[in-house]
Amino acid sequence: MELTIKKYEELTKEELYEILRVRAAVFVVEQNCAYQDLDRIDSHAYHVTLKDGDEIVAYLRVIEKGIAYEETSIGRVLTTRRGCGLGEMIMKEGIKIAEEMMHADKIKIMAQTYAKSFYERFGFRQTSEEFMEDGIPHIMMVRG
Repeated sequence: MELTIKKYEELTKEELYEILRVRAAVFVVEQNCAYQDLDRIDSHAYHVTLKDGDEIVAYLRVIEKGIAYEETSIGRVLTTRRGCGLGEMIMKEGIKIAEEMMHADKIKIMAQTYAKSFYERFGFRQTSEEFMEDGIPHIMMVRG
């Protein structure tokens, strides 16, 4: 497994293409959810990939504070192989980047409700009532 951390401008065209491809595969196709993934936020984020050979098996982006939310945020968290600890590995790295590289004292996420307990394991706590985003139940959560 290879972990890569890159700012948007450091990504090659091929790396960006693979990131967008895997995000579409998970969030659009697998979850049957038509939504606007290309949200103009990618250029304000660190992109964290975990690869097995040429295949991205886990991904997330860590977004500068003041872009998506007032706080630094983490989003587009995904794994293509579930139940083998990849989500935990990528999430720990995302938190580390937010705190050490972006000097975040708080991290905000919009989490799909079903994943609440996953994020609670990393110290996130629910800060909103459940709401619908693109037809999927979500909650806001904060760490710190």
